[in-house]
Amino acid sequence: MWRFLFHDKNRAYADIRVEGHRETWPVKSKRFRQWFKRLYYVAHSKAPNAEAVQKAVDHVEAAALFDGEERHVDLRVAGHAGRIYIDLGSPDWRAIEIDEDGWRVIDDPPVRFRRLDGMRALPEPTHGGDISKLRSFINVKDEADFVLLVCCLLAAMRDRGPYPVLAISGEQGTAKSTLVAILRALIDPNASPPRALPREDRELFIQATNGWLLAFDNVSGLPAWTSDSLCRLSTGGGFAVRQLHKDQDEILFDACRPIVLNGIGDMIGRADLADRAIFITLEPISDAERRTEDELWTDIRRELPGILGVLCDALSHGLHYRDLVKLERLPRMPDFAKWAVACEGAFWPAGTFMDAYDDNQHGANDAALDADDVALAVKDFMLSRRRWEDTPAKFKEELETHRFGEDKQRPKGWPASVNAMSVRLRRAATSLRRAGIEVEFSRGGKRRTRKITIRAVPREDEHSDNAANSSSASPCEGEKHNHGNNFQADNDFARPSSALTH
Repeated sequence: MWRFLFHDKNRAYADIRVEGHRETWPVKSKRFRQWFKRLYYVAHSKAPNAEAVQKAVDHVEAAALFDGEERHVDLRVAGHAGRIYIDLGSPDWRAIEIDEDGWRVIDDPPVRFRRLDGMRALPEPTHGGDISKLRSFINVKDEADFVLLVCCLLAAMRDRGPYPVLAISGEQGTAKSTLVAILRALIDPNASPPRALPREDRELFIQATNGWLLAFDNVSGLPAWTSDSLCRLSTGGGFAVRQLHKDQDEILFDACRPIVLNGIGDMIGRADLADRAIFITLEPISDAERRTEDELWTDIRRELPGILGVLCDALSHGLHYRDLVKLERLPRMPDFAKWAVACEGAFWPAGTFMDAYDDNQHGANDAALDADDVALAVKDFMLSRRRWEDTPAKFKEELETHRFGEDKQRPKGWPASVNAMSVRLRRAATSLRRAGIEVEFSRGGKRRTRKITIRAVPREDEHSDNAANSSSASPCEGEKHNHGNNFQADNDFARPSSALTH
């Protein structure tokens, strides 16, 4: 067996030694061809011809595919044996290794990373950092938004999703693009600036295949297909397209990625994507506080190693406590919430994250309802009712009479058919339930007639707020897990959330 050759599900790879360190490249990549040509030149003092190189590459590819073992090849972040590995992106191919006992930079990680054009190196982390240094560069609305922002960072530095969609909004001049650039510098530096939203699924999933953090700039609104695709990328999903010049073969894209959007207004209007999102609002910057790009980035680059180091401390804290997390109530994105709760003790008192997350999600639900004209009409329709039941056709008729009266004109985007109205109502059902309106679809009677039942129920936030962090259990008395001087000695800060059990 060729020990330095292997393959994943899609292509052949080779581990090569360059100046004393290991690099991993696809066999058909330009970099591997250059390495092979150099070996030939060193051995024969001349360059090989193109035909010889192609034959050699084809031979090596066959050996990797059929004689080499199958391995997973990761992009920027990987997991192995309970540890997290982050590719520094440096020329010597070192990586950060994070486990329950702390973190360190290592020369030869046990995982394999792939490198792509445009990837840039992370700053080499240092111990003894302070998360407040990051706060000084970000003009978020309040401390709760900063807590959620840091938790999104910690989720994006983990090897598994689902990942929340971070939606950054603010008026013109609030440094939204600068914040996105800072996040990329801490997670996945890249030569290309944040991009505009792609125009089709294929482009979006190609970007996800070729980058870890997806950042989209100046988003003013999301088409329905884009919203659905971002949902799939946030929680993990795939996309298949016919291979060029082939009748049957498909190219498969499969990815789960952290996503950042920024724009002036509310860019997420559909409830399914809002459920997966964290909404952050930036405050205006006064003329007295504004700095030039050169001044700002000089200060940022000076602090980035310490900030990255303290985030790695928090990741280690999360790995130590993740199995102790037992939430009394599972919120939306429960995997993300459990990871954030496991990590929060590195920086904040117990329950800080869940308080901020609940408030953020309540606001997101209200915003999603405000953006849906059908949901708003249903809310108004039910103000004077406790219960309504009838057929979908009757529902459409009565809702439109209540909403528009005798006016035959309907606004653009209003569902024209009974079926379209039912689809819109189903899509809004989750948000309506959280607002105190239950929607149920059923069939009844001898003819199995379709029916819609709408009734008023208690709002979710009226009966769940007190249960969010009600567990009183905590880790064993006296247990501490301190990775550095950034962690507080007080037990309220050193332990994980009160929603943990041991």
